[in-house]
Order: sequence, then structure tokens, then C-alpha cells
Amino acid sequence: MRIALCQLNPVVGDVPGNLALVRQALEQVRLPAPELAVFPELVLTGYPPLDLLERSWFIDRAEHGRLELQELSRDYPDTGIIFGTVVRTGRTSGKGLHNAAILVQNGAELLCQPKTLLPTYDVFDESRYFDPADVVKTVRFKNEVLGVTVCEDAWTGCAGHNPIPSAESGLCPKPDVYNRDPVAELARAGATLLVNVSASPFAEGKDFVRYGFLAGHCRRHRLPLAFVNQVGGNDELVFDGGSMVLDSSGRPTSILESFGEETRIADTGAQGAGEFRALGRIESVHRALVLGLSDYCRKCGFRQAVIGLSGGIDSAVACCLAVAALGRDNVLGVTMPSEYSSRGSVEDSKLLAANLGIELRVIPIGNTYHSYLATLAAVGETDQGPLRCTNTATPAAGRPSVTEENLQARVRGNILMALSNKLGHLVITTGNKSELAVGYCTLYGDMSGGLAILADVPKTMVYELARYINRERELVPQATLAKPPSAELRPNQTDQDSLPPYDVLDPILEHYVEDGWSEEQIVKAGFDPVTLGRVCGMVRRNEYKRAQAAPGIKVSSKAFGIGRRMPIAARY
Repeated sequence: MRIALCQLNPVVGDVPGNLALVRQALEQVRLPAPELAVFPELVLTGYPPLDLLERSWFIDRAEHGRLELQELSRDYPDTGIIFGTVVRTGRTSGKGLHNAAILVQNGAELLCQPKTLLPTYDVFDESRYFDPADVVKTVRFKNEVLGVTVCEDAWTGCAGHNPIPSAESGLCPKPDVYNRDPVAELARAGATLLVNVSASPFAEGKDFVRYGFLAGHCRRHRLPLAFVNQVGGNDELVFDGGSMVLDSSGRPTSILESFGEETRIADTGAQGAGEFRALGRIESVHRALVLGLSDYCRKCGFRQAVIGLSGGIDSAVACCLAVAALGRDNVLGVTMPSEYSSRGSVEDSKLLAANLGIELRVIPIGNTYHSYLATLAAVGETDQGPLRCTNTATPAAGRPSVTEENLQARVRGNILMALSNKLGHLVITTGNKSELAVGYCTLYGDMSGGLAILADVPKTMVYELARYINRERELVPQATLAKPPSAELRPNQTDQDSLPPYDVLDPILEHYVEDGWSEEQIVKAGFDPVTLGRVCGMVRRNEYKRAQAAPGIKVSSKAFGIGRRMPIAARY
């Protein structure tokens, strides 16, 4: 069967706009007409629509779009169209909605198959909105019997057939989470072709895990499979596409581009010619961050961004990602030196801006900082000593207190937000996941902004991204890569004055935050218990900061944000 794989980038909530995307894709493959055109999960509403699903007017709009698409199918009478949308169940009990895949042809609806397995792990909360399917049904279409599933319905049932150890991956539920296997039910019902419509978000390494599940179904049931995934960024989530057709042995016959819209005709009768090849780890993270930032700006109505440049590795990498996403003419860099800034802070920022071809503004903060200190001098002595109102950062006077360090960060945050108000630019914050985890960041200071581009990128990976960015020519200055990380809020400060070395800190955070290990388990893995206790305590104490942070783009199996819901007022 000739199938058009229609890998689209819908906007959440924009039913008319998403319907227009579907129409464009159908026009693109009109001649010669494919027998089947397949679109992603919830393509009419975008995924995830979240609490829009609790608004009756929005469901009315989605149902109107469904009927419009059914009528549109008359313009393509030889092509069946499978698409995802929400449908009312018509019941007085339950949630009253299904997440469904619909098959229409020539003005008639041939199948409405609701999603059976409703995930509630990580970023998913589908039981909040949807009722599961009672039954799965096949449908005879032309020379095939179609077995249609929706996303999660294909993420179970492959234990023993899946080459990827799913239970250990941290990227998907264990095989025994569900007591149903919709794909197996469809195979037993006589399906000759499996179709999965999906909105499966990106995480590092997930593309290989996902392929393992899909290929496992093909091998187990000796059936070909067409998989169509959403692409694009929606808030914190990035969808990587990677739609494909697999033959009955699980070998790919056609794989669409990752991280880009594409519509392609594939033949399910073809034999796979090669092995599945996942993108490189850092390349995929880089592309996810660029796409996530680009779509966040486009879908929120921003064309330009402003970013504070410190001469350090985080702001340099964040700026490179912004230029890749928005173009150099749409990124404004601002360096804001204080009396504690090294010469390299400004010089390395200037070199970065020159390498990228962006505008750079230098705004010293010394006068503003001392004005703050003068205003606060009336507070008098604190447990950290006096708030100084002049430059007394000498050995005799002692180093700045944490209060004074944070004031500098907040002055900078205020300047960036003022520029955002004045120019209409999105402020991109530059803090990384390691800092955010342990609270090595300042509320209303360096945390101020509209999007935290590196919020799910550990410090050690920031360096890997910098080297990837420099793979063809130097964009991140070598001096930036070589210098010790520092907030430069007091004389001769480095991050390691306050934190363990990042090559120690990041593995601890990976086990504690992403893997969900207890402190006892991490100690058994060989980590120093004193360092471990200190780090885990910092993570727990700083939940309140992360609750107020700008949204970040998810690239790991467990990101701060909607996928990690920890109590703030707690003791554990």
C-alpha cells in the first residue's frame, strides 16, 4: 500500500491552522494519489492541549474541524485519511472524551479508534482528560486490514522481542504497566497492516528505544507497520518526528527526517534495506534545543531574543543556540560587568558576539549596584555582616556577602527584563540543569526570563554542546572553554568554591533526579556519603526556586518542570 506519511508541526489549540496544515499536506501528495495518508496523534488540536480539553467550546471547535476534514476528504476520493483528534464519548460517566484516530474517505467515516492505553507517567496525564477505548477494531480498507493504534498503545507487549531494555531506560514504562496489548489484539483480529499515529516527545536516546518497541511488534506478529509522529516544540516538550515504515521483520523501509516537517510517500510492500540509525547523542540534543526555542518564539509571537553574556560557557552556548534558532539579526547580547567581573568577561563576550555576528551592548552595573547598597544600608547589620554602600571589596573589609552577590544578579535580571519590555524581545535565561538542581542561581536575577534554554542540560553536557557547536569553526571562544566556571560575584570566585566538581556533581544528580535512586543506592554505587548528603539536601531545599523558574526545554528522561512534581513544604 502506498502511504503518505504526513509529519506535521501543529500549534496547540489552533484547530483552523492545523486543519490548513493537513490540507497543504494532502495537496502536496495529490498526484499520484496515495491509497492512505496518515497524520499524527491529535493533529487537529495539537499535543498536548492540556486543560483546553476541559473547555466545552474548544471541544466544539475540534469536532467542527473533524467534520470539516471529513468533508475535505471528498476532494481526495481515492485516498483514505487517518488523523488524530478528540471526540466526545456521548456517555454521562467518565471524562466524556476520547483521544482517537479517525479514518475517513470520500466524505465517510470508516473508523473511530480511541486510544486504549492512557499514560500517566513523566509528562503525561491523559487519564485526567480521556476515557480509554473499550475495544480495538480492525477495518478493511482496499487490499489491507488496518490495525490502527494511538501512540502509547504501541509501547507495551514487546518483552522478549524488544532489543532495548525498556525497564532500565528511564524513558518508557515497564512492560507490565498495562494489562492490555492493543497491537496483539489487532493482530489476532486479522490485521495485515499496523498503523500508529503518535505524539511522542523527544528525550535523549528515546528514538532508539521507540524503534525497539515498533520493530518488536513487527517481528512478533510478522506484520509491516507505519508510524507517524508529530514534530515541533510545544512549551517544554519537543517532538522529534522520525516517522517511519517498517517491514514485517522490523527493518525500516522509509524514515522521515528528525526535527523537521516532512511529507513522504512510502510503500508498505517494500523490504527494509538497512538498519535503524539513531542521531548522535549531542547532535540530537542540539537539534531539539534549537527546534524547541524556535517554535517557542514563533508560537508565542516573539521574533527576537535578548540574552545576558557573561563570558562564561553557559551564556555562550545559550547564545549560539539562539542564533541557530532565530538568526543572528534577531539575537541581542548584553554584557553587564561589575567591579568583580574579570577582563575576560567582557572581552570573551565581545569575541563571541563577533564570531556569531550579533549586536552586543555593554551596560556596566556598578552605579546601579551601589545605589541598591546605599538604599539598603539603613537595614544595618545582618547575620552576614553590614550591607556596604561603597566599593570596599578588599581583604580588610571582607568579601561580599551572599546578599550582595544576589543583588548583582538581580540588577542584571532587571536590566534584561527592562530591555524585553522596551524592545519586545524574549529573555533567554542561561542557567544549566546542574545549577538549577542545587539552587546555584538567583531568583529574580539570573533566573529571570521567558525561556530557560539549558534548564535540562547538565553542566558537563554544556561543554559537549560547545565542542559540537565548534565542530566546523570556532564560535564559542577557546578562552571561554578553558576558564574555570565562575559567577564572578566576588573576587576570584569559582563555582567549585560552593559546589563539588561538575564531573562528580552531575552523576549524583543523574541518579537522584533522573533515575530516582535513594541516597543509600547512590552510596552503594561508590559516591562519597558526605558529598552525596550535601548535594541531595541542596536539591530538596531548592524545590521552591524551581517552582518559580522559567519553563525549560525537556531533553532528558526526567526534566524539571511538568514531568517532575515534587512537594515544596516537605521533609524526606
